[in-house]
Amino acid sequence: MIKIRKATKKDVETLYNLIIEIAKYHNQEEFIITDTNKMLNAGFGDYPRFGALLAEYDNKVVGYLSYTWNYSIWGGSEYMNLDDLFVLKDYRSHKVGFYLMEKAKEICIEKNINLICWEVESDNQKAIDFYNRIGATMKEKGLFKWNF
Repeated sequence: MIKIRKATKKDVETLYNLIIEIAKYHNQEEFIITDTNKMLNAGFGDYPRFGALLAEYDNKVVGYLSYTWNYSIWGGSEYMNLDDLFVLKDYRSHKVGFYLMEKAKEICIEKNINLICWEVESDNQKAIDFYNRIGATMKEKGLFKWNF
């Protein structure tokens, strides 16, 4: 049985370990700069900077979805920015990702928000196929990063 719930302070280490797993999956471990203390302060303090959902399969945490809130000046409204969606390998194709996305959608609807945006690696065809199956559409747009 799959259960989706909001992450709490008690889940910070579990969430951090899942972030390490997604970084390993994408061969991007060197880009992980955060730690559990930063996550605790940023996500679970008085003014949370991010939210996270955890997926439990038979009471074991097997995936997560993290998000932030942004505002579109063109759209004149707030929207959810999906940061990560990740499911452990042995639990893919069990609808875990689908239920995480559905819960994110419910959170938006509760806030009277009707848009979720996210990025996907252009060579991650399995993810692209999944997002297409749930009815999302991919827009071609360049992504710039300016680190200083």
